[in-house]
Amino acid sequence: MSQPGVSFAPSRAAGSFVDQLKARVVLLAVFVGSIWATFFLSVSMPFLHLNRHGVVPRTLSGLQGILFAPWLHAGLWHITANTGGLLVLGWLTMWPRIANFWQATAGAILGAGLCAWLLGAPYSVHIGASGVVFGYAGYLVARGVYTRSIISILVALFVASSYGLSMLLGALPLYPGVSWPSHLGGAIGGIIAARLSRQSLRP
Repeated sequence: MSQPGVSFAPSRAAGSFVDQLKARVVLLAVFVGSIWATFFLSVSMPFLHLNRHGVVPRTLSGLQGILFAPWLHAGLWHITANTGGLLVLGWLTMWPRIANFWQATAGAILGAGLCAWLLGAPYSVHIGASGVVFGYAGYLVARGVYTRSIISILVALFVASSYGLSMLLGALPLYPGVSWPSHLGGAIGGIIAARLSRQSLRP
């Protein structure tokens, strides 16, 4: 005789997976949406001069930009270029646990901001979420190295093949007006975050 409730186990499992998907979709939508909302606020109210709150190297007031810079962008082309990486790579950091997304994001923001503050040109202002994108990439590649699980290694290979060259060039002082310190620091921050949280990365 079958036990009551046994036949419902697959439904509960499916429901749990759907709930996990929904939670991740909502979190990523809120995070990226907040960046776009800040951009629209900056465009619609230029008198607020929000972009001045980016990272200003080696100034006390410029330290605030470490936290604010990822939400500030120079124009539509700038935020659009960063959105794809935030969505794709940000989504990949959410597995196996949502906590991994927060680890990667914190490491990327701190790494990008601190490196821009330390290495950026005097009197420059560093804004944009590209450092976070680089941080996610560094985190995902490092995760494959540290966990050595099949899925993590495949994700790392995908990231390296899809973003590797552009990431490498973007982290070097080759292009005027591009915040290479943010890119370099973001990648380093992502790698350090993966290193510090390598136990929680294991599925």
